[in-house]
Amino acid sequence: MEDFSIPQNSLFLGFDCSTQSLKATVLDANLTIVGTEIVNFDSDLPHYKTKDGVYRDPLINGRIVSPTLMWVEALDIILERFKRLNFDFAKVAAVSGSAQQHGSVYWKKGSAKILSSLDHKKSLVDQLHDAFSVKESPIWMDCSSTQQCRAIEEAIGGALELSRLTGSVAHERYAGPQIRKIFEMQPEVYRDTERISLVSSFMASLWIGGYACTDHTDGAGMNLMDIQSREWSKVALEATAPGLEEKLGKLAPAHAVAGPLASYYVDRYNFSKKCLVIQWSGDNPNSLAGLTLNTPGDLAISLGTSDTVFGIANYHKPSLEGHVFPNPVDTETYMVMLVYKNGSLTREDVRNRCANGSWDVFSDYLRQTPPLNGGKIGFYYKEHEILPPLPVGFHRYILDNYSDSHAGVNEHEVAQFDPPSEVRALIEGQLLSMRGHAERLGLPPPKRIIATGGASANICILSSIASIFGCDVYTVQRPDSASLGAALRAAHGWLCNEKGNFVPIPWMYTDKLEKTSLSCKLAETAGDEELLSQYTLLMKKRLEIENRLVQKLGRR
Repeated sequence: MEDFSIPQNSLFLGFDCSTQSLKATVLDANLTIVGTEIVNFDSDLPHYKTKDGVYRDPLINGRIVSPTLMWVEALDIILERFKRLNFDFAKVAAVSGSAQQHGSVYWKKGSAKILSSLDHKKSLVDQLHDAFSVKESPIWMDCSSTQQCRAIEEAIGGALELSRLTGSVAHERYAGPQIRKIFEMQPEVYRDTERISLVSSFMASLWIGGYACTDHTDGAGMNLMDIQSREWSKVALEATAPGLEEKLGKLAPAHAVAGPLASYYVDRYNFSKKCLVIQWSGDNPNSLAGLTLNTPGDLAISLGTSDTVFGIANYHKPSLEGHVFPNPVDTETYMVMLVYKNGSLTREDVRNRCANGSWDVFSDYLRQTPPLNGGKIGFYYKEHEILPPLPVGFHRYILDNYSDSHAGVNEHEVAQFDPPSEVRALIEGQLLSMRGHAERLGLPPPKRIIATGGASANICILSSIASIFGCDVYTVQRPDSASLGAALRAAHGWLCNEKGNFVPIPWMYTDKLEKTSLSCKLAETAGDEELLSQYTLLMKKRLEIENRLVQKLGRR
């Protein structure tokens, strides 16, 4: 049997630059968590004046951005905190990270020189404050590039053809449409841009003191990469902006070494010169690694600022909804994902309006109301939704002649529900949408679900997941699976480099990680076949209503 051993004194450092915070997780050679740290953007960096880590432009509808320099300063802060804790940086064998997907960073001409000559006596933020041609990075919540999306799809030959080529139809938050928008609206800024990074490759660039490649997995979330060849698509580049390939740099596998560690970290924090920087990737792909999803039939539901559903598929099936990426820890399979913009912030809004701002009251309402909610269906969008593509607005329906064995033929819209029904309509609506669209995308019925994110701490929500999907639900001891996955990928990349070629994540380590991260199984409602069949009827009715809403109000 091949030796997959890692030196026992080694540490692996993983980061997650998410929408609202920068987290770090440290694993030892046994993949046991030995340290964590977090910087919250709003509270720890109040001078940027973000709310939930972002700026919402009051003048441009749908424009949502984050200050690029804030991410730089967060890295300064988190490393200084580790330093004050006497963390032994010299033991770190490899660093990797995750970052919110789709956000884009625009480096000003001359920034490569700044990166390559960082002074260890100064903070990163002091040296990079003038390095960006766009000071506020478009992020995954932005939906102001609809015009560019349609133009790119038309140039490629239609939405389904773009999905076949790149893994997804054009989405407003994707880097391709965002780049085209900047080229069209701010041509002088585009000309002054030397390199365009994703947030993941941007953060990796800080570590190597030069421009890092975009990894294949996160690169698939740009509408620019040929998902089969894993190279930039010439036709997609031409449909987006001139001279783009030079500004994007190269692509690389997620397990590859991004570059040697910049001397800045050796001199300032006493990292070893031998420490490797492994390609950073997106937060959802890193969560797939951190949650140990191994085979088709495993499904993860992340309940965070955005809600995501993701699993593994053996092939790429072009679709008008959902997203397909290369698996970050496997060269043969794909990661399939659904993304919902209205996640935790929408749940918090309903909690505040209907449950006196209390999660306890919110949970009591879920316990008090019956499954299926008596045929009450709700659609709740505080932000322009991705799936389905619907604008801000609330829509509530009561099914006529509803019974447990019949979903009702017709429905009528109402202005409001009573508070308990509103809470259940929100939760059931979110979960029924996840199940319905996962089935549409061709994901197999799940054999198990791993729930993560902040709302996975709510046992009532987990019980609803088990009922609606009809399978066991596991939770994780630590909800920050993205930074955990990044630390695991750091170890994986180190191992691949040591062996000189790609190796699968060793099963002995995957099993060990699974045992330490999966904390409980919820099964008491998963075996009710009658309830599952009733939810199937309700799901079909919800999708029927959703289709009509999209035809009437949708952006596609």
